[in-house]
Amino acid sequence: MASKTRISRRTFTAGMGAAGIVAGTAPFNIISAQGAPLKVGVLLPRSGAQAGIGQDCQRGVDITAGLLKDLKLPTLQIMNGDTETNVEVARARAERLINEGAQLLVGAFDSGQSTAIAQVAEQKGIPYVINIAAAPPITEQGYKFVFRNFPTAPTILANAFENQIEIFKATGNAPKTAVFMHVNDTFGTAMQKGFTGTMARFADTPYKVLETIAYDGTARDLSVEVAKAKATNAEALVMVSRLNDAILITRELVKQRWSPKAVLSMGPGWYEDQYLKTLGKLGDGPMSFVPWYDPNKKLSKALEAALAKAHPGLNMNTNHVYTFEALLVAADAYKRAGSADPKALADAIRATNIKDNVSPGPGIQFDAKGQNAALKNSAIQNRGGKLVTIAPKEASNAKPEHPMKPYDKR
Repeated sequence: MASKTRISRRTFTAGMGAAGIVAGTAPFNIISAQGAPLKVGVLLPRSGAQAGIGQDCQRGVDITAGLLKDLKLPTLQIMNGDTETNVEVARARAERLINEGAQLLVGAFDSGQSTAIAQVAEQKGIPYVINIAAAPPITEQGYKFVFRNFPTAPTILANAFENQIEIFKATGNAPKTAVFMHVNDTFGTAMQKGFTGTMARFADTPYKVLETIAYDGTARDLSVEVAKAKATNAEALVMVSRLNDAILITRELVKQRWSPKAVLSMGPGWYEDQYLKTLGKLGDGPMSFVPWYDPNKKLSKALEAALAKAHPGLNMNTNHVYTFEALLVAADAYKRAGSADPKALADAIRATNIKDNVSPGPGIQFDAKGQNAALKNSAIQNRGGKLVTIAPKEASNAKPEHPMKPYDKR
């Protein structure tokens, strides 16, 4: 979790400029069926430690307009806010966007920042659709204006073990031991707390965890932590990380000449395009067990085509998918509500039943807590600079390659 910082005049002005420029550009200002576009404040970490991921989520925003038009849904007026990877800045940005006229909020990738935004949205009575954030408490507060189309940490863990077991049975080569490393932010801590208990429910999990190692996600040197993990002589490295630390850890694995049989990620970082492009062949092999998309769904193919047109050579990932789906929820609710009234919008979101979607599972619906509990996760693998889906079988497009090729033989 980022530390608290004072919002400077420079930061305030820059944020205002970004919001104004994007809000005023086509095609988002096209008049909708309701007579005016819904004003949606999109809060993302466009700067700071999570800037790469926030900017990637923004690509999901950028390609949404054309897809909404094809689906005959209202267009949206986007008002951007930069959280700067900081909880207090996220809170302040949310308040300011609402004061500037935002009728619905979307964001913010990070659980800590999303928690702060949820508090503001509930206090102000403005609907908030979370794109990415897995900490369970966010939808356990009894909020009436907060909705999450993203799985919680326990769901991610449970699906991860299910998909791992499927993969290891299919390949017949399961690791017997593992070391668990996790970033010590809100998301990483939530995952760590649920890891042991969730694992105990899956008797078919083949490996035993020898040690758990926490680390600072903003650290620039993780050599000590990797050396400690290597010393366990574990066959698998289980990770909960972010982008920058995933790159640092991989470089340390190579430097320290440790090639686990498998790198099993239960979070972001290892599948990011920046990870793949930065590391080249050294980025191949890790398997990520994460919220993803069903490559066989019609809307998945349309989203992938739109992304390829806007950003040739870019792999579609969680950031694009769930940011797009958050905006899809907003547009769908606005169409059904026929109004930007906050209560009418919230009621419409609560009644969401989108079958034509991108994420795995039966579609998008919300329970009484505002959580889409029907979501399923996938297992993906880095292969030749691309990403393939390897589990579950019914939502996959490739077979797993396991064990991972040693770093010194690439």
